[in-house]
Amino acid sequence: MNQTLRDVLARHVAGQPGRALLVAPETGCTLTYAELDRQARLLARWLRAAGLERGDKVALYVHNGYQSAVLFLGAMIGGYVVAPLNLLSQRSQLAYVLGHCDCKVLFTSREEEPALAEALALVKRAIQVIVIDVDAPQLFVEERLPQHELEPVQADDVALLMYTSGTTGTPKGALLTHRNLVAAGRAVAAWHGLTPEDRCLSSLPLYHINGQVIATVTPFVSGGSVIAPHRFSVTQWWTQARRYEATWINMVPTIIAYLLNAAEGRPRRRYPRLRFGRSASAPLPTEHHRAFEQVFGMPVIEAMGMTESASVVFANPQDAAARRYGSPGIPCGVESKVIDPETGKRLPANAPGEICLRGPNVMSAYYKSPEQTAKAFDADGWLRTGDLGYCDEDGYYFVTGRLKELIIKGGENIAPREIDEALLKHPAVLEAAAVGIPDRNYGQDILACIVLKPGACATEGQLREFCLAELGRYKTPRAFRFLAELPKGASGKVQRLRLAELAK
Repeated sequence: MNQTLRDVLARHVAGQPGRALLVAPETGCTLTYAELDRQARLLARWLRAAGLERGDKVALYVHNGYQSAVLFLGAMIGGYVVAPLNLLSQRSQLAYVLGHCDCKVLFTSREEEPALAEALALVKRAIQVIVIDVDAPQLFVEERLPQHELEPVQADDVALLMYTSGTTGTPKGALLTHRNLVAAGRAVAAWHGLTPEDRCLSSLPLYHINGQVIATVTPFVSGGSVIAPHRFSVTQWWTQARRYEATWINMVPTIIAYLLNAAEGRPRRRYPRLRFGRSASAPLPTEHHRAFEQVFGMPVIEAMGMTESASVVFANPQDAAARRYGSPGIPCGVESKVIDPETGKRLPANAPGEICLRGPNVMSAYYKSPEQTAKAFDADGWLRTGDLGYCDEDGYYFVTGRLKELIIKGGENIAPREIDEALLKHPAVLEAAAVGIPDRNYGQDILACIVLKPGACATEGQLREFCLAELGRYKTPRAFRFLAELPKGASGKVQRLRLAELAK
């Protein structure tokens, strides 16, 4: 497969130029495939005039919007490398990424400019900063730009420089090629049976791999469209789905939890046009999974992705009878296996170990990090994910945690997710996350961080009694901490290592 994102766009412009690729709910504006082609060419001419050459880095520090999508897709189509920056990054982390990614131009909006200025003050090189309106219909005036033909683009050219969350240390920049992104988009589209008639509702940010690949590249590859609000709004979600005729919705477990909580005590709702919901980027608690399907009358397909594999790893089948609650599914577009983390040997069914991947969507390397790249891949090209789990006899994978997040109490491995799911069964608990804390006797014990539902009450003693019944004494948390919210990354994934720092 040698297609580039530019090849994909050329096919759509030839066959369906007037079809919408993106709908911006805040303005009601639509971005057609033909308009994306026109604006991508203008962007390429502007970047060339600004001194950039093929393969140079273009950084984006913007929230979702019409022009955010144009810049994200347009720069890659033009032959440049896009480096999206996480709006949730701390100043020092953002400064590190700005210095490391070698971007020559950085696009931002007035809303993000103050936080960006603080980080730029720490960067020891000049970066051209362009402040834009993400809702503007067009950024560049054609008459003011010199003529310039698009540079050639190959399938193995890098298109996206995507940094990991950095919760375990310095962020690493995954290099994803046109081939990786097209393969990922095709795999997801084929898995869900997506056609040009399908339209996704997704509020996931374009600075996270799920928002980039699942919500943007996948509709782009399949010829469909995406409804992309600036941010998730629990009060506007279903209105946007109806008004703009979504056929599927792209979510993370946090969104599911808030939609469920907002619907509590109200009559069951049904949305016949919606074929399915998709949940990924963090484990979906079984209690929430079942409840969402019951309340809203649509199947939820749990899946799993990661930055290094362009957001495609596992997914549950569309067939309801074949789906497994508590599992992100079976391999989707990749080969996978479970190995012993110490020996590297492949493990049999149901044996816990480290999950490894190989496939056309898996990154080529980490940017400027040959040592990290060498650690991540074995001699046969398998990517070691750092995720712990097992594969059952039927080929379904179950993820139990991260190697660096595992709680080891008295020599026994305890998966934090097991504690989370037990606590989520309590009627007062909206969100829960368990982490390991130092203990003189066991080496580690368990801290449970809790977010209660609005208006709900529960004491530490009540939760402890509940856990004793659900988990037994050994796995019952030693301590509980009540928080207004859990620290999360861009995708909604709980950052457990930050919780562990809060506990010190």
